[in-house]
Amino acid sequence: MSLDAVLSRIDETLPEAMDRLFALLRIPSISTDPAYRADCARAADWLAGDLRGLGFDAAARATPGHPMVVGHGGEGGRHLLFYGHYDVQPVDPLDLWHRAPFDPTVEDTPHGRVIRARGAADDKGQLMTFIEACRAWRDVHGALPGRLTVFLEGEEESGSPSLIPFMERHREELKADLALICDTGLFEDQPAITTMLRGLLGEEITITGPNKDLHSGSYGGAAMNPIRVLAGIIASLHDEDGRITVPGFYDGVTDLPEAVRAQWQALAFDHRKFLGEVGLSVPAGEHDRTPLEMLWSRPTCEVNGIWGGYTGAGFKTVLPSQAHAKISFRLVPGQDPHRLRDNFRNHVRTMVPFDCQVAFHEHGASAASVMDISDPAFEAARAALGQEWGRPASYVGCGGSIPIAGYFRSILDMDAMLIGFGRDDDQIHSPNEKYDVESFHKGIRSWARILAALT
Repeated sequence: MSLDAVLSRIDETLPEAMDRLFALLRIPSISTDPAYRADCARAADWLAGDLRGLGFDAAARATPGHPMVVGHGGEGGRHLLFYGHYDVQPVDPLDLWHRAPFDPTVEDTPHGRVIRARGAADDKGQLMTFIEACRAWRDVHGALPGRLTVFLEGEEESGSPSLIPFMERHREELKADLALICDTGLFEDQPAITTMLRGLLGEEITITGPNKDLHSGSYGGAAMNPIRVLAGIIASLHDEDGRITVPGFYDGVTDLPEAVRAQWQALAFDHRKFLGEVGLSVPAGEHDRTPLEMLWSRPTCEVNGIWGGYTGAGFKTVLPSQAHAKISFRLVPGQDPHRLRDNFRNHVRTMVPFDCQVAFHEHGASAASVMDISDPAFEAARAALGQEWGRPASYVGCGGSIPIAGYFRSILDMDAMLIGFGRDDDQIHSPNEKYDVESFHKGIRSWARILAALT
């Protein structure tokens, strides 16, 4: 079968592909807000209908939350499953957007043409690169490029509460030889295959002291202030060398293999430029690690929010009853998130004085993932990406967490290949999200090449 004809078809029909992406981007499928439940269902139905038009046996499957879209099609030896998510993040603060978030447009910028809309990069633009590659293949050859399953989720941005039960209930239907995930990005301007993902553990803690807010003049000094307790707990989580002090935190953590470390060093990552773009300059992690190790292969502890007492305009001399914090841990292979939750909570309890109480609220726990790149498919895909982008693709780590990759291993017993075309400046989860037109166009061409190499 001619790959060149497929690539030409992709080039010729890019305007129509953009129109289809824009139609999907106009649907405000915000999964975390119940007000958009019908819009999430509408996005699922739109995708299922598009897949059916390509020859997939596809439908939006009901769950207790938002629908899952599942489609099966094509014939061939190796069975590939493609995963993406059609739900998006909320758009607040709305006043920082340059135009309506669900009114997509193409803008000219100093760095090229971009698609501007919520979901453009995360993840509608990315998932449509795969679907458009399948469309071009079918248009040219009259059939899909191989035996494919498409699995699209509608709750990725809201904790995926329906995902594990759905995968367990449909284990045999979803099981394939290899999963493909398009929810990552390029490394600077190089194509990349992500082979390491950090896990994620989230905890919210509430320290309660007095049974009501107190006048700080009448009670200050004698009554324990829960903000003071919370501040001490947070300050205790790191030592002067940047290491995390929760007991047993590094149990099971191994050093990066030298071959991987050497490849990462060859990427010539400029941490000064990386940090300089956000107004910083000095890496704040473990002092004996390189910046890329800090970002991709070392565990972290970060305070994501802290509040208590009076925070309004002016001043109020109050000693608050409660203080709160949200704390997240990014985890690496070898760390057990449930054991670490227990260790963290025990550490906090030891620092809470007699007169105070602590309450915990969990916010998810997922382990890290490492892909087995000994599968020849990884080298085949790497070569295909290099052919499209004109420079070698790299195996990279990812500081973020994509739990579905671990679920494919633990539930369906298959590895995942993570390939995406986003860029660091795509502003995902933020106002004015964008996706480069080049990323969309070359992303479609990349998947066509990869499918030709793997099927």
